[in-house]
Amino acid sequence: MLQFASATGLVRMILIILLIYFGVKILARLLSPFLARFVIKKAEQRFGGQFGQFQKQQQKQKPQKEGEVTIDKIPEQKASNKDVGDYVDFEEID
Repeated sequence: MLQFASATGLVRMILIILLIYFGVKILARLLSPFLARFVIKKAEQRFGGQFGQFQKQQQKQKPQKEGEVTIDKIPEQKASNKDVGDYVDFEEID
């Protein structure tokens, strides 16, 4: 059996959709400041924790004398491949 939509059913459905749309829009306006405060507070806690960890690491290190140089990590030495090709010395010609 085929069922056809009535005009009143269509208008009723459109009104319900509009009511839901505007209801969500109004609720979003009312709740967005609270949501923004929550997000900002969480970000502040996360960044504050990272900053606190950085300060603890800095305090653990020995104080250095002025002009003293220390190397924390030595970079890995990459072995050069000598079979790559010939070295050609170029000269500029005027």
